[in-house]
Amino acid sequence: MTSVTPQAKHKKAKALKSSSRRPAKELCSECGLCDTYYIHYVKEACAFLNQQIAELEMRSHTRARDLDNPDELYFGVHQTMMAARKTEPIPGAQWTGIVSSIAIEMLNRSIVEGVVCVQNTKEDRFQPMPIIARTPEEILAARVNKPTLSPNLSILEQVEQSGMKRLLVIGVGCQIQALRAVEKQLGLEKLYVLGTPCVDNVTRAGLQKFLETTSRSPDTVVHYEFMQDFRVHFKHEDGSEETVPFFGLKTNQLKDVFAPSCMSCFDYVNSLADLVVGYMGAPFGWQWLVVRNDRGQEMLDLVQDQLETQSVMSKGDRTAAVQQSIPAYDKGVTLPMWAAKLMGVVIEKIGPKGLEYARFSIDSHFTRNYLYVKRHYPEKLAAHVPEFAKRIVSQYKLPSE
Repeated sequence: MTSVTPQAKHKKAKALKSSSRRPAKELCSECGLCDTYYIHYVKEACAFLNQQIAELEMRSHTRARDLDNPDELYFGVHQTMMAARKTEPIPGAQWTGIVSSIAIEMLNRSIVEGVVCVQNTKEDRFQPMPIIARTPEEILAARVNKPTLSPNLSILEQVEQSGMKRLLVIGVGCQIQALRAVEKQLGLEKLYVLGTPCVDNVTRAGLQKFLETTSRSPDTVVHYEFMQDFRVHFKHEDGSEETVPFFGLKTNQLKDVFAPSCMSCFDYVNSLADLVVGYMGAPFGWQWLVVRNDRGQEMLDLVQDQLETQSVMSKGDRTAAVQQSIPAYDKGVTLPMWAAKLMGVVIEKIGPKGLEYARFSIDSHFTRNYLYVKRHYPEKLAAHVPEFAKRIVSQYKLPSE
């Protein structure tokens, strides 16, 4: 039987790629799919042209999420959830290195032949550079989040051309939705997906504006994260840490810095990954792990003996804080730093924790994003917002237009 080369197979699609704009236009999340000959599938695959989380959940996990189960309504299809951290952290990792450890084990044990992950360019520590890692050293070089839009799927052509049949992909929700939509076209025998939660991403220029308006030393920031203690934690080159309370952010200057795709996203928890590792839903200093299917459990089992774990917990009530955040964000309210610090201390003591903090974060972003889509893309509202997000948003009173 005569084989068809990938180049010939997708010649028409490559011509389309070179001659057309990105179909999602300003809503493009720069996932990288349109940089490949898989652009042929973009109208079906793109999360912002064809929202299909429910259908892809069924395909990826063999069942749909139970919308009457409060945990699945918020966190998606899953078998187990837990909090974890490595007993021996990886030096230089953003947290303790769970994601890197799983990827290294999968490569060392020949479970996969390559790992799609994101390093940074030599010129810029925050400029993402997707690669197919084939060695533990290449995986370790990708540790630490790149908090900018990243074209992870731009390497899909390389995957097909390499002849790889077993692959691990690490990515965020919009990337993974597009990946799942074209999964059958990749010619893989086994695909593993390790996801991270993602919200409020920015362009590289937007990131610079955020750093310059928020950090005391924007040029020395190594990584940062919005954490469960209601503070942004910055790590600097000299090893020092800086914290800034959420409520002290210059919202009036930063309100428009986030990418339109992120303002239109309802997959904070990466619903289509096999295994999700992130901070939301866990106590401060721990990571939140969500095992969605048997492939996810297989991945977690590889590092189970390297982890300290505990059950997830939930404490507090988020609803009043979420309701108050809706008009505050809408109006770009920024508190004086002394008031922001005081509010941060109070909320850290009495505010939501664990899964309730995760729900707070989801609620506040979903209500904001629902309003954004309603105002800017009203024709997309009904089809673009998933049913689970509509149910979550319906708990709150939104501004009348």
